[in-house]
Amino acid sequence: MSEAVGSVRATNHKLEEEIGFPDGLSVDVRELDERFWGVLRQFMYQAERQEYTVAKGEKTDFASVPRIFVWFIPSYGRYTKAAILHDYLCRLAREGTFERRDADGVFRQAMRTLKVPFLRRWIMWAAVRWGALFTPHGASGWQRDAIKVLLISVPMVGLLLPAALVILVTLLVWYLIEMILYVPLSLAAQWKQKRQRPAKRVNRPRLSFRM
Repeated sequence: MSEAVGSVRATNHKLEEEIGFPDGLSVDVRELDERFWGVLRQFMYQAERQEYTVAKGEKTDFASVPRIFVWFIPSYGRYTKAAILHDYLCRLAREGTFERRDADGVFRQAMRTLKVPFLRRWIMWAAVRWGALFTPHGASGWQRDAIKVLLISVPMVGLLLPAALVILVTLLVWYLIEMILYVPLSLAAQWKQKRQRPAKRVNRPRLSFRM
């Protein structure tokens, strides 16, 4: 009996070692625009039952965290590779060749293999499950995770909302200050251009809640 138990444990340990990203944390990307990055070298992820390959050229915005929450969960970190994999699987889900619920589950599992702490990866999983509701077919199977998502989300809202509101107000005030400065600078630049005098380019501020 003890030999059988030992064999099962050895098999499970071997399976745990085989799951994950063969080349660790490293990933090569290049900036495409102010939001998206492109994968320069393909990488693989071995899940429990299937292997996934993120091809060269795949687009990603890393972890899609609203700007008012990046102080708590940055857009990139130890989970960056899992976030890129998740973007890839979500694209397949939008194309109808993969289940969004499975994409979110693989994301959580991949973070575990990257040694992302327990609570952080479950919070990020709950966040992408909420995000799934606003995508085509993303609500499919959502009720199966609803209790877990709510158990995570409700206390987190109470913890994070006060700081998020302060940051929101700060962003709005900052945007207002930038606009107050932009208007006279822009008018001065136009005045110089009309008189064919050298004028520096004045960039219009933008209010964005996305990174």
